[in-house]
Amino acid sequence: MSDPILFEDHFTITSINAQKYDRVSRLTCSSNDASLTFTLDVNSELYPCEVNESLSMALASTLSLDGKEDTRASWREVSMGEQTLANDYDYVCHGKVYRFEEGQTKDTMAVFVSFGGLLLYLEGPYKKLAPLKIDHVYLLLKK
Repeated sequence: MSDPILFEDHFTITSINAQKYDRVSRLTCSSNDASLTFTLDVNSELYPCEVNESLSMALASTLSLDGKEDTRASWREVSMGEQTLANDYDYVCHGKVYRFEEGQTKDTMAVFVSFGGLLLYLEGPYKKLAPLKIDHVYLLLKK
């Protein structure tokens, strides 16, 4: 089977904006080598964060460890004791990739994903983000 992880990198939280909603914070992060940046809305009650904290973010096509396509009607239908990618992460969302744009510099692109209204804007080298040209992805975060 194929590797379910489409993208993975380590980031540092550079700012947090929690002014607009009670339980949602907008994280702004940059990768350790500064080639990638992202802005992500998270449920701050479930996943509280602080500026300068390090995060590991992965985007995957499936939660199956062997890369098999999900056959469940809902991603929440995981059997008790079943091992998935979600077991290794603290915060998991399922969303739809809805737009791509040219990046702000040459050879970069931006990817937009909606997780039921919580949004992700990820910008970086085309080479790293090209695998995200699929319909749905899982967001996986851990500190």
